[in-house]
Amino acid sequence: MESLAAFAQQLGIADLFGRGFFSVIITFLTAWIFTWAFIPRLREFAVQVGWADQPNARRLNTEPLPNAGGLAMFAGFIVSVIVAWALRPIVVEIVNIQVLAILLGASLMVLVGFIDDQFGLSPLSRLLVQVLTAVLLIVNGLQIDFNAIPFLPTIPDAINGPLSVFLTIVWIVGLTNAVNLMDGVDGVVGGVGFVVSTVLLATAAQFPDRAAAVVLLAGLSGAALGYLRYNFNPSRIIMGDAGAYLFGYTLAAVSLLGTLKFSAGASLLVPLVVLALPVLDTTQVVIGRLARGIRNPLGHPDKTHIHHRVLARTASARRTAVILWGVALACGMAGMAFQGVNPAVIGATGVLIALCLWFVAYRRVRSYNRGDAQTAPTPKDS
Repeated sequence: MESLAAFAQQLGIADLFGRGFFSVIITFLTAWIFTWAFIPRLREFAVQVGWADQPNARRLNTEPLPNAGGLAMFAGFIVSVIVAWALRPIVVEIVNIQVLAILLGASLMVLVGFIDDQFGLSPLSRLLVQVLTAVLLIVNGLQIDFNAIPFLPTIPDAINGPLSVFLTIVWIVGLTNAVNLMDGVDGVVGGVGFVVSTVLLATAAQFPDRAAAVVLLAGLSGAALGYLRYNFNPSRIIMGDAGAYLFGYTLAAVSLLGTLKFSAGASLLVPLVVLALPVLDTTQVVIGRLARGIRNPLGHPDKTHIHHRVLARTASARRTAVILWGVALACGMAGMAFQGVNPAVIGATGVLIALCLWFVAYRRVRSYNRGDAQTAPTPKDS
């Protein structure tokens, strides 16, 4: 038992049988199981009321597909955070306020995403809400400090304040849309979201003052895994903008909560490495569209995303998802190494993520082979 506890300490777990570690495990399992159990019922209701994603230029589904998966993930996420708070309340008042700000912002993003999924909203309306949720974080003390970013010159406070606010808004809005734009092939965003959440969770767990970030990331990670069980190709449900906004916004916001600080000043270098896949994907898409003379690059869907390019080469949504999971995991492990995390923690995190992804993918494929195709036809891709 002592050797097991010693090994756990090497992985950053101070007390293997303590209340803190127990609450993290319960949070993750609650989100996973709740989302897993809730989706079939939500899917049935979505089919009845017509909550479905129609085929378009960006997506690959050839027939309407229920798009309410984001609601199930949000429900699992919120329920798990409530359970975690009941098990181990966060006693620092300022952290409580910041966590509530993140949850409120995530709720607004899910609501707007869901309305957009079902009825359609203008790009300007969505952008205004995204900026509003970014401002919500800023007024509660969650923002990028330009002067705290390594390798950049120090600037006067009169310039640093407005510039820091601008960078924070760009970070929140940019990452939220980057994750949303990746949602075009079965399992990609769900798997990448799980990888990134778990990597950030493992990194935050190495620091005793980041319990709030750990709780939020555990809930998000569990919700992603529960959803992925029904989204690996051929999917039975997709997350829609509501789910993509939940992932993008929450990951961006939690990074400001202090998940990946080198020192007292916040640095975006590590989150950028961990989140390199959606960031690079959006960057190359925007540059390509601007080069073709498209004035509104984010409002002009096409098939130039990384997942579309990989799909064109593999001709398989499953292979595409697995390849991009691997890329996301490699970026995540590089980010952990960049942070200076113990190699044992990096290795254990990689193995755990790989096993969890294999488990849900195997269960999905086995379920389909046992008769899913006959009971509920689904398109080849989504």
